[in-house]
Amino acid sequence: MELAARLDSYGKPAWIVAMILGFIVFWPVGLAILAFMIWSGRMGRGWNGGRGRWHFEGTRQDRQDRRDRWFAGCRRSSSGNVAFDEYREDTLRRLEDEQREFKDFLHRLRHAKDKAEFDQFMDERRRRPPETDAPDDLAVQPG
Repeated sequence: MELAARLDSYGKPAWIVAMILGFIVFWPVGLAILAFMIWSGRMGRGWNGGRGRWHFEGTRQDRQDRRDRWFAGCRRSSSGNVAFDEYREDTLRRLEDEQREFKDFLHRLRHAKDKAEFDQFMDERRRRPPETDAPDDLAVQPG
């Protein structure tokens, strides 16, 4: 792999040039170089370990909180037109209320579905004949 070490010494641009030349000469060679770059981690892993600026760590709630703070920051900025800013605030407030109501609706819907499924399970369980004890051949005999 002396060639790979030599290309690594030139950095990512050398790998890209090699890949393009491979596609020009014979497309399977370019495809093989691309596959090798992806497999070996030479493609896409920059100084931050492959985490781009859109990578978010944490739970779903953490990501939602980040988005909420970002949108709140966008809302605070003024367009310079007071009437438009008021309209935007009213519209955003209305949309947030609708979103909250929709989430509540989905929660109630899921709860109702879960309750119906549980009630069905309990009804089937009640209708089932009582189970008998283990068969005699499997019973443990006192020793």
